[in-house]
Amino acid sequence: MTNLGLPGSIRACLFDLDGVLTKTAVVHAAAWKEMFDAYLRERDGPGFRPFDPVAEYDAYVDGRPRADGVRTFLAARGIQLPEGTAEDPPGRETVNGLGNRKNELLLEKIRKDGVEAYDGSLRYLHAVRAGGLRTAVVSSSANCRDILVSVGIEDLFDVRIDGVVAKERRLPGKPRPDTFLAAAEDLGVTAGESAVFEDALAGMEAGRAGDFRYVVGVDRTGQADALRAHGADTVVRDLRELQGPQDPHRPQQDQDPTRRRRPGKERP
Repeated sequence: MTNLGLPGSIRACLFDLDGVLTKTAVVHAAAWKEMFDAYLRERDGPGFRPFDPVAEYDAYVDGRPRADGVRTFLAARGIQLPEGTAEDPPGRETVNGLGNRKNELLLEKIRKDGVEAYDGSLRYLHAVRAGGLRTAVVSSSANCRDILVSVGIEDLFDVRIDGVVAKERRLPGKPRPDTFLAAAEDLGVTAGESAVFEDALAGMEAGRAGDFRYVVGVDRTGQADALRAHGADTVVRDLRELQGPQDPHRPQQDQDPTRRRRPGKERP
């Protein structure tokens, strides 16, 4: 293993965004809960069963493209809705309408509270770049580029495969491996030369399905066993753990205040 905690054959690192690089997974979960609870309350009345922001988020929503998350959760509750179209107004009783309402709530929360990157992830990302490895961000979010810009790290990635790119290329989302495989191809490497970094169970499954050389599970919510069961080769609570004990005198590149989004600042 190298000083990055990776096999020596690794030439590229493919990072998920929410929950791995940025502290936006909790914001996504809150937006999903607000949207689903409002829909279920209207559908089933005061006795509705609320959306579980931990168990149901992890099982049906986390890491998946927005429409897939809506469809998968509703199916688990025995609910079928028309697909609608991407232009459906937020809240319309279609898969796309509910997904658009979730995205509207997400952007409201981001504008209000801002976005922050994980310090350990930024430190690790800088170390990966310094080590000469290629980097890609692979996210199901259509807001990926805006978030990268807002925290000042867009320039640290050679390739971006996000919800926008996946739609343009017609790539199925996680747990299918296609978005990760596309990132590796764009970087000029094979899956066998690439490491995947994910916090979602769907992301673990994508890494395993794509036969990637190394899959790192990032456990932010106490689901280490589930991450391993779904395909992680190793699980860490923070990416800095991959580098071993930290030198307290080492410069903290990830502490640069320009790499934080300030609450209230308008998104680009």
